[in-house]
Amino acid sequence: MTKLDKPIRRELQVGDDTYTLTIDPEGLRLTLKGHRKGTGLRWKDLVNGDAALAAALQASTN
Repeated sequence: MTKLDKPIRRELQVGDDTYTLTIDPEGLRLTLKGHRKGTGLRWKDLVNGDAALAAALQASTN
């Protein structure tokens, strides 16, 4: 198995919008292409089941 030690970036299309998905040792981040801010999720929150709560809190601060 390969250890995740540096970011992996992939581009994806959702409807008419293009996003960049970054997966790194801290978690994952989905950002509208050409922008810096996006939605992030830490692995710790995902594993603990706090993913929905973390996403809701982040959405309320944006």
